[in-house]
Amino acid sequence: MSHILKKHIEIGILFSRSGSYELISNACRDGVLAAISDVNSDPNSSIHFDGVERDPKSNIDQYASFCVDILRNSSARHIIGCITSWSRKEVIPALEKLGGMLWYPTPYEGFEANDRVVYTHACPNQQLVPMLSWVAPKFGSNGFLLGSNYIWGWEMNRVARDLISDAGGQVLGERYLPIGDTDVTRIIDEIQTTRPNFILNNMIGETSYAFFKAYAELAERDSYFTPERCPILSCNLTECELGALGGVANGHLTVGPYFDDALAGTQNGKFAPVKYRSSLEASGYSSVMILAQTLEKTGFDHNVEISSAFRDEIFDTPFGKIQIDPQTHHTTLPVIIGQIDGLKIKALETKQNVAPDPYLSRYSRSETFGRARLRVVS
Repeated sequence: MSHILKKHIEIGILFSRSGSYELISNACRDGVLAAISDVNSDPNSSIHFDGVERDPKSNIDQYASFCVDILRNSSARHIIGCITSWSRKEVIPALEKLGGMLWYPTPYEGFEANDRVVYTHACPNQQLVPMLSWVAPKFGSNGFLLGSNYIWGWEMNRVARDLISDAGGQVLGERYLPIGDTDVTRIIDEIQTTRPNFILNNMIGETSYAFFKAYAELAERDSYFTPERCPILSCNLTECELGALGGVANGHLTVGPYFDDALAGTQNGKFAPVKYRSSLEASGYSSVMILAQTLEKTGFDHNVEISSAFRDEIFDTPFGKIQIDPQTHHTTLPVIIGQIDGLKIKALETKQNVAPDPYLSRYSRSETFGRARLRVVS
């Protein structure tokens, strides 16, 4: 029996293991570690990954310095990590200066394409656009927009304002809270007063959990705010956070490229057997597996332009067979509209192989929401 002599390659791992969004971060990390283990134990792989891990502990000031530390004090050229768009943007200057590459495994707000970042989760045309186009004809087009007070919330709601207008609706309110803030009383009062058709929730971590709990209490007092009449929509809520919600999110809607319950029994079931089988584990896992395949294709030459390795390549991942756009470094993904049911998310609608469009350059109002209705002006 022949054995392949494995080449040891260091890769950076940069996730916060504590703090307001630790469940999201640890889910991504679990997927990364599972994939590293699979690559290292695969007798047909010529790679052995050695992780170089740093934990910023949700301190935004630590991300750039840890990125520099990894790139200067190890041989790692690739880093898998960051959760918030804030942290991603913090490390990009270091990546550009020191020649590193970030593999970013969480959904984000789009309108970015950096040749030092590979985006392995969904951008707006793969989450926000299909979510609003599915919801508007069923519930109505008037929305109330919520966000954590940083890039993800600001930019997702900026895009949502335009989409709601295209759908013929109105934004009845827009509010932000600092990451980790759990005082949502005023927001609940405004929502009850304005009575939107849906709430778009772009808050993260503990802030989001507090809102779901308060909204469930509102629904007990006022039946207008049940999920059947006025749902909460999320573009970043996965199975890894449902335990923390304790059932208060049941019936509300989320969107993503992977829900474990929706994919049970498919070929994807062979991947990433970790605690929570969410799109975050799937994305972390995929990042490592695609990196391994790409390094083998380029002959481990860090000077080779990585974009060329993506061209015409199909990668077998938990999302199915996917591709990465060589120009934008964004990933073709499935789109699943899901409904929360306890610790699971059941699929309501699925589209396969949705190509990334991070700048919404191919977006069409008429294709998404139908022809605009004429308004009678007296």
